[in-house]
Amino acid sequence: MAPKPLTFPGIFSALLAFSFSLLLFCHPIIGGHNYHDALRKSILFFEGQRSGRLPPDQRVKWRRDSALHDGSTAGVDLTGGYYDAGDNVKFGFPMAFTTTLLAWSIIDFGRNMGPELKNTVKAVKWSTDYLLKATEKPGVVYVQVGDAYSDHSCWERPEDMDTLRTVYKIDNAHPGSDVAGETAAALAAASIVFRKRDPAYSRLLLNRAIRVFNFADKHRGAYSSSLHSAVCPFYCDVNGYQDELLWGAAWLHKASRKRVYREYIVKNEVVLRAGDTINEFGWDNKHAGINVLISKEVLMGKADYFESFKQNADGFICSLLPGISHPQVQYSPGGLMFKTGGSNMQHVTSLSFLLLAYSNYLSHANKVVPCGESSASPALLKHLAKRQVV
Repeated sequence: MAPKPLTFPGIFSALLAFSFSLLLFCHPIIGGHNYHDALRKSILFFEGQRSGRLPPDQRVKWRRDSALHDGSTAGVDLTGGYYDAGDNVKFGFPMAFTTTLLAWSIIDFGRNMGPELKNTVKAVKWSTDYLLKATEKPGVVYVQVGDAYSDHSCWERPEDMDTLRTVYKIDNAHPGSDVAGETAAALAAASIVFRKRDPAYSRLLLNRAIRVFNFADKHRGAYSSSLHSAVCPFYCDVNGYQDELLWGAAWLHKASRKRVYREYIVKNEVVLRAGDTINEFGWDNKHAGINVLISKEVLMGKADYFESFKQNADGFICSLLPGISHPQVQYSPGGLMFKTGGSNMQHVTSLSFLLLAYSNYLSHANKVVPCGESSASPALLKHLAKRQVV
């Protein structure tokens, strides 16, 4: 049997069509493309990736229960969650990032999702239920289930898999601030989604996010150093853990409104390199997302102490706009954003998502982005994002 190819960036690829669908959901059929249907199928993809005991309302009927003993070798229950890409490994780092982005999508665009909103909320909860299990023990985060090498050597349905279900964790002696910081961000963002839908569950998510973030910050280090042989080259963190600490603090600030996180962000802005590589956004690099997320408060006139983050966000936007400055992002002859390396579409859609989010924030504040001698209006940002779709 031919070995299974390495797959990047995993379940995050589900966000590609999902993000595109959000762009045009208010105009569901354009140029013969039905984006309403694309949104439905994007969310359905997550149900196809479910691990564990499936619920009665499972819509992907050809899937069955699987991996019902995950975690048993370590004496913990790690059933549930999502498989990654076309394999049967559960990678905690990209799963948590996917959860954060799904939650952010609901927070900012849920009103546009129509009947798919309830399914998107379920997709978030399927992941957060698993992340709660993975963080139940204080001072420990279980970050992966399954041996990637043996798994990638064998194509098989999760219902039939007989590959190793090795459990990997980070702890005080083997830190992983990157994956722990992202997990805290996911739990905090999801707590906002459930604040009115299920207040008790929302409080559980937020309290766990606080605990996991404290662990990530106190025991600093990259999980790809602690668990290098298991997570590299699959989800090796090459950009450092600093951005995940700021990202986690930003979501905790948004979810809790506690001054301690505002002070943490301001104090650590330079130390944790908030302005680095600002034209990147993905499971391994959160800098642009941090700046856009925090800038909303500045644009709403509520947080002048975050002004430097807005300046970073403006610089990020200008770096994407052809003809306004000297963009750091290349474009194909047809106008598609292009970044070197594999899985270009993850960059296209994640950057498009930020363009749309920032466009909305600017519109509500009646602002534009200053780019040297020119400026970029909210309409221009939205136009560029739509060009990536049609």
